[in-house]
Amino acid sequence: MDKPGYIFDRDFEWQHLARFAERAGERPQLGVVTGRRRQGKTYLLEALAASTGGLYFGATQATASESLALFAEAVGGHLDSPVPPRFADWNEAVTFLYTSPSLRSAVVVVDEFPYLTDVATALPSILQREIDRGATRGSGPSLLLCGSALSVMGRLLAGNAPLRGRANLELVVRPFDYRLAARYWGIADPRLAALTHAVVGGTPAYRAYVNDDHPRDQADFDGWVLRTVLNPGTPLFLEARYQLAEEVTGMRETSLYHSVLAAVAAGNNTRGGIATHVGRKATDLTHYLHVWEDTGLLVREEDVFRSGRSRYRIAEPLIVFYEVVGRPQWGRLEAGRAEAVWSDARPRFTAQVLGPHFESLCRRWALLAEPEVFGVLPGEVGAGVVTDPTGRTQIQVDVVVFAPAQPDRPRQVLSLGEAKWGKVMTLAQVDRLRRAAQLLAGRGFDTDATRFTCYSGAGFDEQLRAAAASDERIQLVGLPDLYASG
Repeated sequence: MDKPGYIFDRDFEWQHLARFAERAGERPQLGVVTGRRRQGKTYLLEALAASTGGLYFGATQATASESLALFAEAVGGHLDSPVPPRFADWNEAVTFLYTSPSLRSAVVVVDEFPYLTDVATALPSILQREIDRGATRGSGPSLLLCGSALSVMGRLLAGNAPLRGRANLELVVRPFDYRLAARYWGIADPRLAALTHAVVGGTPAYRAYVNDDHPRDQADFDGWVLRTVLNPGTPLFLEARYQLAEEVTGMRETSLYHSVLAAVAAGNNTRGGIATHVGRKATDLTHYLHVWEDTGLLVREEDVFRSGRSRYRIAEPLIVFYEVVGRPQWGRLEAGRAEAVWSDARPRFTAQVLGPHFESLCRRWALLAEPEVFGVLPGEVGAGVVTDPTGRTQIQVDVVVFAPAQPDRPRQVLSLGEAKWGKVMTLAQVDRLRRAAQLLAGRGFDTDATRFTCYSGAGFDEQLRAAAASDERIQLVGLPDLYASG
């Protein structure tokens, strides 16, 4: 089944959805599609339903009776019934769905499924019963459940959940990769692409939120920020606040949830650092951190050299931008003082947004590197801290690349890398990485062939370039390299 031409990329996702749809009618199927909001899940599923002549139903926040009536109306419209069917409850509605001859081989999409489970908690159990009955009969629709509430959708198939073991498809619709995002926004300049990605990330919907406006060149970037994400007249202006409000609705101490994110955005990315920033004990924050992790907005990343140590990262760039730039001066932004706010926040944007974001881009590039870049295909990529007892210092390694683990052999470090967005790199960075390699060798790591990789958004001085030309273990990776393929 060919993908509609109006869908940009999403070839991987469409391939799996198409295979699911092509098996419709053979037996009952269940698919679960998840992903953060604004990634285009609805866009894809509406296209799938249209391509297959299937039934699409988008749930809304409504009472149980209204939701049931809306579903009946959608079913009636799909069946071209002059009068929609009447269902006494969801038990009757699901039974109809799985026994109607007209729906036996159909693709049925239920979007925003968590809205239904909020008012009909027994719905997953009812579906499980009808899926099992349909499997016995050998007939039933191919049902796709979709939702953006990651914590709810994640529980559908977990543990002892009724639908566990029934799914034929589990698909996560993720933001565009940074290189694909540059193509989507139509930006060819690597530096400008990285700047833009640090604000809007790879979320497809945000381009429509600004009427396809994108920075024309590096000189236009500040102007683009002022006329889009800091402009009260665009939907993008309130997007971060809406996202956060949706996630903490009904929660107690909502201010503490927001403070936790603000701490991470400010660079306090360890549990202790977050606790200090918000003025609470580290043990008091466990619940709040877990809630943000469940939403997918907060990601915990392990220190690759220190077991039990981790740091937190906000997964959505727009949220980071809001916490660093927008939230501290929200009143001024609403009053139309965006230019003054942006001028004041520009240094913070560079240090707290661009710097960490560039590091994450470098780790992504390393993870997807071809075998010839580091000698073999990378097995794991992360970051870590190496303690130097001699100098009583700690060496932060921004990009650590390991070879695939092999039993009974020391862990091979393919590359140790340092990333600097706004600093011209020198041999001093290579010396730090060499020292880290020596310390790691003393701890049992295999660093005999470790490469020392410098990632820079500002370039490299002549001495470092000369050293890299004569020493194959020194690698220089600039912005053009990060965007060279993909």
